[in-house]
Amino acid sequence: MQAYRLTAGGGIDGLTRVELPDRTPGPGEVVIRVRATSLNYRDLGLARRSASAVVPLSDGAGEVIAAGEGARLEVGARVAGCFMPYWRDGDVTPEYQRDALGGSVDGVLAEQIVLPAQSVVRIPEYLSFEEAATLPCAALTAWNAMFEATRLKPGQTVLLLGTGGVSIFGLQLGVAAGMRTIVTSSSDEKLERARALGAHVTVNYREREDWERAVLDATGGRGVDLVLEVGGVGTFANRNVC
Repeated sequence: MQAYRLTAGGGIDGLTRVELPDRTPGPGEVVIRVRATSLNYRDLGLARRSASAVVPLSDGAGEVIAAGEGARLEVGARVAGCFMPYWRDGDVTPEYQRDALGGSVDGVLAEQIVLPAQSVVRIPEYLSFEEAATLPCAALTAWNAMFEATRLKPGQTVLLLGTGGVSIFGLQLGVAAGMRTIVTSSSDEKLERARALGAHVTVNYREREDWERAVLDATGGRGVDLVLEVGGVGTFANRNVC
């Protein structure tokens, strides 16, 4: 089977197609024929500073083509993987983080991957492989921030910074849950698309450098209940105002 592998110290230019043996499942494992993968900002960062030869990317979806003893998933099942395949409950430990796909262990940019059966989920029939491949990192990050860490409720307000994957999933989740959503972007075209997805308020932070004040104005000075913070050092100080 074919895969792509980063070379240690080679950066993105070190991404090379390689031939690897077909995968075989152990007890409780499944072999997945990868049909689609998605690219996250994390993947680019890891590729640029690649320290070891590893198959990149954390997010993918496909179908089970072989199942080990006790795997409890049949051949042909449509599934998506998990960002940290061995973190099933409890607090995140360094060991779980170490085993995140595409970091220090092989990821999903290959024709076949092996994962613990307990670390994959079935894909609903209404989702394509391409759609399902975007869920493990971006969608779950947004879900965790909005409904696990803070447990937002209908009627509350969430600020979504930018129009990257996490923010757009946050927008869709917020609209579906009956929240008021505010989206920032430097692109009027992207803001128009955000409004089409249900954004209640949009702010172009190129035109309005004090975008945090615009958010305050839009909320009558109250501010928001949650900022889905993805900007880091570039936005952290501003978001404390709103």
